[in-house]
Amino acid sequence: MRMRRKKNLDERLAACKPVMLYMQCQNEHAGDPLSEEFFADSQKIFGNDAPLYLEIGCGKGGFAIEFAKRNPGINLIAVEKTPNVLVTGMEEQMRLGLPNLRFCLGQAEYLDHLFHENTIDRLFLNFSCPFPKKQYANHRLTHARFLEIYRKVLKDGAEIHQKTDNMHFFEFSIEQLSANGFPLKNVSLDLHNSGFEGNIMTEYEKRFSDLGQPIYRLEAINYGGNENGK
Repeated sequence: MRMRRKKNLDERLAACKPVMLYMQCQNEHAGDPLSEEFFADSQKIFGNDAPLYLEIGCGKGGFAIEFAKRNPGINLIAVEKTPNVLVTGMEEQMRLGLPNLRFCLGQAEYLDHLFHENTIDRLFLNFSCPFPKKQYANHRLTHARFLEIYRKVLKDGAEIHQKTDNMHFFEFSIEQLSANGFPLKNVSLDLHNSGFEGNIMTEYEKRFSDLGQPIYRLEAINYGGNENGK
């Protein structure tokens, strides 16, 4: 069921401009040159050289906001493609004024239009859409086509942290990450009973956990090139 468009959405988005980054040329058919003005890094956006983390598919921003509160020495950019959802997090950030958090309305396909190579220290994929039908597998955010994009913007040794409630998507992610040269560590089939400390619960995570569903989690490491030569 499609979410009803929020009232005065365009005006609300415009009011959040101080905490919002612009992702340029989000059209595969657009041949427009990329402008250096819109590329982001810690020094340019936050005025410091702190580590820069990225969340893709941040939804209403609950994880991003809590992470920024707990980790003032780390900068975070949270990306979401649905403005109707993202506006909630941006309005909360306007209220809080966390200095180490910015949001971006954009798509994962065009991350290299926002970041230069070797920019990101860590990537979060929290409860991404699993796209369960096989014909939509290339839309999953751990599909090989996305991993190649992540590899460009991640620093060597940077990590991808994924959480999901969907076992089949988790298995798919393990297969794709392993096949594309991202070594895995700290793989959990039941996060909340694993003894893992420092977990930040997302809205979806709490819902699934309350239903008694296990939460799956992994960490994958970007080591640049891989054994398959990709």
